[in-house]
Amino acid sequence: MEESKSTMLEQNKQEKPMSVLSKSLITGFVGGVLWSFLGAIAYYFNFTTISSGSFVLRSFFQTEWTGTWLGELISILVIGLLSLATALIYFSVLKKTKGLWPSILFGVALWLITFFVFQPVFQAVPKVGELDGNTIVTTLCLFILYSVFIGYSISYDYQVESESQSQSQNTEGH
Repeated sequence: MEESKSTMLEQNKQEKPMSVLSKSLITGFVGGVLWSFLGAIAYYFNFTTISSGSFVLRSFFQTEWTGTWLGELISILVIGLLSLATALIYFSVLKKTKGLWPSILFGVALWLITFFVFQPVFQAVPKVGELDGNTIVTTLCLFILYSVFIGYSISYDYQVESESQSQSQNTEGH
């Protein structure tokens, strides 16, 4: 009898839902890994002349292994970790926005910052004027898709959580 009571009590317990911030950080990591991987595929099929490894490894280490699949894999994981900061910035500044446009503009801003402001840091990445049109269009599209993935997910999670909290407050008030 005691065992069935404890089983019933355990079944009635609900797990505490993840916070919007935690979901945002997970989204940032997954988005960084996913879109960097797709960028590596675009690099492999010559849609772009630069890859994640161009930014993360080859700009700082001039060794042969940085151009291998292992170098790309490490770069993809590092970008996943760096994407935690991107998600945190989006969460802090733009979580209340609705629609795709804020995310699209965020992606364009990220691309501009990466290719113009941080360009001197990334020695293995040519200046924008030296890049071919395919590389510019492909990387810009990848940055936009990346930021839409992160931004729309964060905004959606925030909106759902806000609605859930307002509904629970309305039911408690009655």
